[in-house]
Amino acid sequence: MMVFGLSRTIRKAKKNAIIAELKVYSPKYGDLLGNRDPFDILRAYERAGAIGISYITDGKYFRGSFEFLKRLCRETELPVLRKDFITTKEEIERTAEAGASALLLITRLLREQLPEFVDFAKEHGLDTLVEVHNENELKIALKTDSTMIGINNRDIEKLELDDGNVSLTERLAPLIPGKYVKVSESGIASTEDLRRALRHTDAALIGTALMKAPDPEEFLKELVEVEV
Repeated sequence: MMVFGLSRTIRKAKKNAIIAELKVYSPKYGDLLGNRDPFDILRAYERAGAIGISYITDGKYFRGSFEFLKRLCRETELPVLRKDFITTKEEIERTAEAGASALLLITRLLREQLPEFVDFAKEHGLDTLVEVHNENELKIALKTDSTMIGINNRDIEKLELDDGNVSLTERLAPLIPGKYVKVSESGIASTEDLRRALRHTDAALIGTALMKAPDPEEFLKELVEVEV
């Protein structure tokens, strides 16, 4: 039996479990990296106590790169979550070969294929973060053996251009059984947002707010240590 890095690390966390996203571009805010070295930001995340690192490999909308993912997996000992619009098993195999610990699977994209994709990913040693945005998608997600279920507070079809917030997490998370690691994704911009999310979930995935912060390390440290 493979040991799944990200979900296990979240379960064992002694402080607030934050998956910090190394996000280079947002359809809503544009370039988030600026002239910074992404590996300087990675080190800042590590020092601040991130539980894991998330990276979007999609090139079309988020200007990500699979080659960068491979380097990222080599450069950090933290579990790495690959985010993308995964629709083939080949991409699951590539994710495992790159050295990632976990993979995002979007319920809305996979629908009835979701349980099969979750099982295939687990066979390749990957944690699966199954993403939902409404109750109907959650019903599908709950039929899988995923290690994690993520509630995306924003609508993925609107490519983050909507104003999603943690009220969706507050509504859906109580419907998820405790055997799943629960993750609140997106729309978390402040310590108060985080408090609201972590009252109902085990972890939060935060990208844009960290990348826009004047000092990502200090802001992440504050999020990791704030009392919930």
